[in-house]
Amino acid sequence: MVYGGRARLGLIVPPTNTANEAEWQLMAPEGVSVHSVRMPLHTDAASEEGLRALYADVRRASSDLAQASVDVVAYGCTAGSMTDPMTALGDFVTELTGVPAVTTAASLVHALRALGATRVAVATPYHDALNEHERDFLGTNGIEVVAMAGLGIGAGGPHEYVEIARVGLGEVRRHALAVDRPQAEALLISCTDLATLSLIAGLEQELGKPVVTSNQATFWAALRASGDVGRLEGCGALLARH
Repeated sequence: MVYGGRARLGLIVPPTNTANEAEWQLMAPEGVSVHSVRMPLHTDAASEEGLRALYADVRRASSDLAQASVDVVAYGCTAGSMTDPMTALGDFVTELTGVPAVTTAASLVHALRALGATRVAVATPYHDALNEHERDFLGTNGIEVVAMAGLGIGAGGPHEYVEIARVGLGEVRRHALAVDRPQAEALLISCTDLATLSLIAGLEQELGKPVVTSNQATFWAALRASGDVGRLEGCGALLARH
């Protein structure tokens, strides 16, 4: 048996992230393998110095993944990939490695566009400053945020981000339901270190609208970029229909 005969997905994750790989492995159909590497977390890509540091680390991580002959490279970090233009980081990786590349922030926008959603409610684990950065990023790319709320993690500094993966499913569900609004055409649950996969189908049924999450959207974008167009059930409307 050859692993990854259908598609071999390369994944870059922040060092403390424990949800992304787990959810990708759960979503991966037979014949699709996931290969990951860790790199430092970057949330300051808006500054020139921060952008240089981000690109330097992405260069190293994606070059390592390319040696595994992956079909696509994905940068699985929402906050760290909110660049302007949104395709810049993925284009850089593709030029460097010669394989398609996707980022979480751009994947969220592409997923919402595929679903025909231009107005969203956004639930995050973040603090207010990072939420506003995401609101601006989405707005710049044609997605109106009609409601947004975070859990405040990270307000005391980056050392708090390890707490994101420890948020229980019940709390994530309550948080998501609380932020939804009737005028939102989709519900977005942001952050690749937040466990969400098992909640998507139930939330979609309860709310009657698509639910997009960071891990789900990035996996969808990576799978499609690899050339695999197979539909998957149980992971929400995005993977079942697009």
